[in-house]
Order: sequence, then C-alpha cells, then structure tokens
Amino acid sequence: MTICTHGTISHFGRISCDKMILSESGQIAFEMWFDLPKHFASVSLDEFVVMPNHVHGIIIIKPLHVGTLDVGRLDVGTLDVGRLDVGTLHATSQRHTKNKFMSSISPKPGSLPAVIRSYKSAVSKTVHLTNPDFSWQPRYYDHLIRSDQEMLHIKQYIINNPGKWENSQGRFR
Repeated sequence: MTICTHGTISHFGRISCDKMILSESGQIAFEMWFDLPKHFASVSLDEFVVMPNHVHGIIIIKPLHVGTLDVGRLDVGTLDVGRLDVGTLHATSQRHTKNKFMSSISPKPGSLPAVIRSYKSAVSKTVHLTNPDFSWQPRYYDHLIRSDQEMLHIKQYIINNPGKWENSQGRFR
C-alpha cells in the first residue's frame, strides 16, 4: 500500500545519506502506523517506511472469527436497520433509504479501505495541530500480494526505498 501527501509535498521529512530523517509530521505518521492493530483486531503489519511525501506499508488482514460468526466477512450493508424504525413516516422512510445507500458505499468494518481511512484520518487530525496545511491525496495505491516471492520483492522495495530517493531526484518512488 502507498499513500501520498497532497501535491506530493514533503511533509514527513527528508532523505540524507540514504536515510529518512523524520519531521514532526513524519514521526506522527510513523507512530500511528504501529497503532493500527490496536484498533483493528484482524490487522497485522509487515514492512513499512515513511518517505518525505508518502508512506509504503504492508498490511495483512485476516478474517476474525467470533464463535460461529465470521466478523471478517460480515457485510453490515445487508443488515436491515430499517426494522428498528417505529412507524412509517415519509421522513423516516427517506432516512432509511439514505442510511442504506451510505452503508452500501462505505468501507466495510475491518476492510483495507476502512483501515486506510482510519490511518489517514488519525494522522491528519494530529498533524493539523502543528501543520494545518497538511493533507493526503484522496486515494491510495494498493496491491494484493499473491506469493511468498512477491512478498519478498515488495519488502525489499520498501526497505530500499530511502536509498533510491536521491537518484530519483525526489520524485515519488
């Protein structure tokens, strides 16, 4: 997974002698990454690096089983919350339709989009206390790792990324 700052502005620090020197914002991004498993029981983390204008990381999401209920596969969008409404007022019906629609387009609990949204939000909220100009790009890049060989390749890419920065003249890498 790769998440970039808006406009690829180097909010997180700089590279010096092939090493990342974290700014205060970069330190926040670094620390909050390692808090993710505290908030998402199905998440474990692997390689991670903060770069001047982006972060790279590997997130492993495992299904979470509680008794016979597979929470990792629970689709909240299929729950009929409308049955909780008492009465059939027109406004209630519209609210139910809107809530059902919003539920259908929202990231499912424990999914990668939910984890990334939470991470970006937490970093933004904390960084804004000292850097109100900080923002993320609206999207992120993700890739499903399908083999051990691919996992090793991506880990090496992440580990070696700071050393390649100066050769790329600061472009996204």
